This record gives sequence, structure tokens and C-alpha cells, in this order.
Amino acid sequence: MSWTLYGQLSLMMFLEFAVWGAWAPVLAAYLLGDLKFSGKQTGWVYAMLWLACIVSPFIGGQLADRYLETQWFLAAVSLLGGIVLLIAARQRKFGGLVGLMALYSLLYAPTLPLVFSLMMRHASAEYVGTIRVWGTIGWIVAGFILAFWRRTRTEPKKTSDCLTLAGILSLLMGVSCVFLPHTPPAKSSDPLAFLKAFDLLKDPQFLVFLIISFVVTTELQFYYVPTAQYLEDIGIKNKNVPAVMTVAQMAEILAMVLALGWAVTHLGYQWTLAIGVIAWPARYVIFALMKPVWLVVASLAFHGIGYTFFFTAGQMYVDSVAPPDIKASAQALITVATLGLGNFLGTQFTGVIMDFFKVEGKFRWRPIFLVPCILTVACAIAFLALFKG
Repeated sequence: MSWTLYGQLSLMMFLEFAVWGAWAPVLAAYLLGDLKFSGKQTGWVYAMLWLACIVSPFIGGQLADRYLETQWFLAAVSLLGGIVLLIAARQRKFGGLVGLMALYSLLYAPTLPLVFSLMMRHASAEYVGTIRVWGTIGWIVAGFILAFWRRTRTEPKKTSDCLTLAGILSLLMGVSCVFLPHTPPAKSSDPLAFLKAFDLLKDPQFLVFLIISFVVTTELQFYYVPTAQYLEDIGIKNKNVPAVMTVAQMAEILAMVLALGWAVTHLGYQWTLAIGVIAWPARYVIFALMKPVWLVVASLAFHGIGYTFFFTAGQMYVDSVAPPDIKASAQALITVATLGLGNFLGTQFTGVIMDFFKVEGKFRWRPIFLVPCILTVACAIAFLALFKG
């Protein structure tokens, strides 16, 4: 692989996840705090992306597999998405914000499986980890940029800084995609070949993987929705929260670069994916303890380890079992089940649990985090018993 190609693919991953990382970890604190949204309303704002992931990835995957050059599709939706985010940053009413986030999500959701599919088209397996890690670096850098902005800002906050930053990064993503390598559609003789992605469900091992992935993802929202507010409640200043939350992504980088390839090769997909599932209840237990603060912050690393060993390894597993002409659609199938259905139901469930354990305007964090802890332990046991790789 040439250094030029490596740089193009790495920049694509960097910006793709920098956009997401600019707003996803901290927007909830802005909604719950500044805008006084309820837990359920906050869940609905986050749910817009997950609802879009039910529909958009199949459309995007089919277009990339059959009709459009992937790089131009990514450029167009990223530019439009950036404009929508900049408008959304100025919204302070629930109706206006949730509507704009729904529109943005329809543009962003197809890019998640497509960037991975494009990377796999141009990079051999040995380079996948070192390219994908730039997405995590992008997420971290976005967090530090936002933290620096908050520490140096002197004027009152009238708009959402995290959505503004995400909008700017999305515009940069759109421009950079123009320079990605030429990625034409597969042009299969069968125009409905994408339906073959559902044939993968006939494989019992793939079906188990899909079901466990779905359940695990529902519980992952107990990280995305409440964590920023939780960290503030245990004493971490608002301006430092974006930087503190990058601990998860730093751990993800180390796991991806130093451990993922070895684990898949020597442990196989069964134990690699199982390690990922087990990491999340470990973090939820520590979150439920609520102290000491240094241990809570350190436990964020379990999120990065879990994400690498389950979701990144899961994408590799899907790519290894999918036929060549439906790889993008197969990735879209997983995206629909996890980022779509799993995360949508997860945001609703998380919002309900948060409101249920809210007393006199304050969240009771211990019982809130024990709920996903119990469910993810059950997932780990079921996965080890049923999935053989």
C-alpha cells in the first residue's frame, strides 16, 4: 500500500469519527442541563441517528454496491450534513432540534458502513487496524478541541458548541472525500443481490452474533446518554468532561493497535468478541460505585476495549463471511441491527430508566447503571455458550 493511499483512507476515518465524537459524548449534558430536556426527550434526540440507521444504510449500501462511486456519495452527504448541524446548533426548542437531528442523521447514517466498506476495498487485512485507529484518534482530537474551546471561551454560550464543531468537521469531511480513491460500484449482474445479505441469517453462528450484538447495543446507550451528566455530578467540571471522556478512545487505540490482530488470530472470533462484551459490565459496576473519582475515570477505558473487541472485530467477522458483491450491504445489515434498532430501543430504554430513578431533579446513578450491568453479563454468558465462531 502506498503512503498516499494510506493517508487518504486514514484521513477519511479520522474525520468520519471526529464528526461523531464532537457531539455524541457531550450533547446530552447540554440537553439535560442548559436546555432542561427530560431524559426521555434527550433519548429521542439521540434516537434520531439510530432510527436513520434502520433505513439509510441499506439505501447507501445498495447505491455504493450497484450505482454510485462511493467517494462522491460520501462527499455529498457530508457537505449537506455539515450545513444541517450548523443550523441545529442554534436550536433551543425540542421540536426544532429533534427535527434537524433527524435530517442530519439520514445523511450521516449511510456513511458508517460505507467508510468501512471503502477501506476494505482498497486496504488488505494487515492494514485495517492501523487505518481504522485513525477514526478513534479523530474522536479523541475532537474531544480535546471542544475542551480547549470551552476553556478559552469568554462570551456566554448561546449555541451548542459541540454541534457547531461537528458541523465544521463534517464540511471538512465532505471536501476530503473528493480526493478519496476511485471506488466504483461492484456492478453485479443481479440488481437485487443486496437481498442476499439476509441469507447470512441462515447461518446459525451469524444469527447468534447478530442477536447478541443487538442486545449489547441497547445497553451501550447507558454510556452515551448519561455519562457526561454523571461525570459532572461526581465532581468533574463541565469544561473538562470532553477531554476526560477521551480516556475511552485512548484505550480503544491501544487495544486496536496492540491487541486486536493478535486476539483474532490466536483466540478466534468467539473469545475476541466475548472479551468485548465482558468489558462493559465491568465499567458499569464501577460507575455504580461512584467513587473514587479516579477509578471511575479509569473505568472509561473499558468502553474503548469493549468497542474494539466487539464492534471492530465484529465488522471484520462480517466482512470475512459476506460474498464479495454484497459486502457493503452486509455491513449495512449489521448497522441496521445495532446502530439502528439496538441503539434506538436503547436510547428509549435508557431515558425511561433515568427518569424512573430521578428523585427531586437528581438522578440516582447507582440503580441506573446496575440495570445495564445485569443485562450485559447475561449477554456475555449467552454468547460464550452459543457462538463458536
